[in-house]
Amino acid sequence: MARAGLAGAVRVARWADTALGPGRAGATADGKATLSDATTERAAADLGLSDAQVRVHWDTARLAGLVEVHGDSARPGWRLRAWDRDDSAVLRGWVALFDAWSLACPEPDGHESAAVAEVVSAMPQVLSFLQLSAGPVPVEQLLDLLQQRVTELRTERCEVAYEPGTGQPAGAPAPAESVPADAPLAPLLDWALRALASVGALTYGDGQATLTPLGNWAVWVKLEQICVAAQSPAGNIEQSAEDMLRGCAQLRPNAARAEYRAWLAARPVGSAVTELIAAARGDDALLRGLAFEALRVVGAPAEPDVRSVVDEPALRPYALLWLAEHDGVDPEDAHEVLTRDEATWLWVDTAAAVADHGEAPMLVRHLESAVQPTVPQLLDEVRAVGHPRTVQVLVALAAAHPDPALAKAVRRAAFQVHTGG
Repeated sequence: MARAGLAGAVRVARWADTALGPGRAGATADGKATLSDATTERAAADLGLSDAQVRVHWDTARLAGLVEVHGDSARPGWRLRAWDRDDSAVLRGWVALFDAWSLACPEPDGHESAAVAEVVSAMPQVLSFLQLSAGPVPVEQLLDLLQQRVTELRTERCEVAYEPGTGQPAGAPAPAESVPADAPLAPLLDWALRALASVGALTYGDGQATLTPLGNWAVWVKLEQICVAAQSPAGNIEQSAEDMLRGCAQLRPNAARAEYRAWLAARPVGSAVTELIAAARGDDALLRGLAFEALRVVGAPAEPDVRSVVDEPALRPYALLWLAEHDGVDPEDAHEVLTRDEATWLWVDTAAAVADHGEAPMLVRHLESAVQPTVPQLLDEVRAVGHPRTVQVLVALAAAHPDPALAKAVRRAAFQVHTGG
C-alpha cells in the first residue's frame, strides 16, 4: 500500500534527480523548494501528468524524504536510493508523510494559529481512538473527543477560557446566541480528517472516518514507540547522546540496545544520528564504539551520515564495518573489509577503551583479537599505524600483562613511540 500510495511521488522524484541535479537547470526561480512554473511544465510534459498532479507529487516527495532540495538543485533522498531494495525505506517514507499530514492540505481560513496547533496536538488521541475502534466512527463522536482533548490541553496550560466577545469566563451567563464551544473545532476536524485521508491514513466520507490498514499500522507503530520510550531500562531518554552512551557502558548488550531504542524513539531520527556521530568524534574510544552500536539500531536512515564519515581516520574502521553489515555481510566476516592498517588502528582504539574503562585482564585478553600472528609483529604495526593513544595503550598493556618478558618488550615499544623511534 505504501508503494502504491507513493508511486506518483517516486516518479516525480526520479525525474527531478535526472532533470534538476547539479549543473542542470534550476528547480525554482527563487531557490525555494516549490517548483517554478517552467519546471512544473517540463515535468508535466515529460511524465504525461497535469501541472497540478506534478505539484502534488512533488510536495509528497519532499514530505516523504524522497527528494532533497538544495538551493536550485534537487538530489534523491536515501529513501529513493533504497526504494527498490528496502521495504523499510518505503514504510519510513510513508510514515514521514503521515507525520507531516498537517502540511498536506491548506488549513481553513479564519482560524487562529493557536487553535490549529491545538487540533494538531489533539489528533494523536483521535487517531488512537480510531485504531481502538477498528471500524468506522461517526464524525460527531470524533468531534466530542477532540473537544475534550483540546479542553485538557488548555487546562494543562492553566488557561481560563473566555466566551468569544463577552469578556466573561466560560460558564458565566451568556447571551442565547453564544456560539457552542465546539463549533469552531468542526471545520478544523474536517480539515484534519481530509488531510489524513489525502496521505492515505484513513477514509473519510458519509459522516464517518475509518483508518486504512496502513493508517492502522502507523498508529500502532507510534503507540509502540511511546511504550518503548516509557520503558527505558536506565532512564537516559532525556540525556544527550554522549551521556546516554555513558549510561549504557555498563549494561549488557541486550539491555543497551533496549536503551538505544528508547532514546531513539524519543527524538527525530535525523537529529539523533547527528548527535551519535558527534559523540563518536570525541576523545573517548568507548563512546565511539557504543555510538556505532546505537547507529546499528537506527539502521538504514543512518546510512548517508555513516557514509559521509568514511574519510575521517578516527571513524573510518567503524563506518566501514557498519556499512558492510548494513549491506548484508555477516558481522563475523565484516572485518575483512578493513585493510591491515585499519584493523590495527581499530585494535588500538578498542584497547584504549578497555584501558580507560575495563579491567587489566580484559586488556590482556584483547591481545587475542589482534590480526597479527605474533606480539612482535603486532608491536611493529601498532607503532606504524599512528594512533594518538598508542603510548598509553602500550603502557597499560605492559603493566597488566603477567609475562615479564612480554611486558618488557611492550614497554620498550611504548618508549620508542614516545621518543619517536
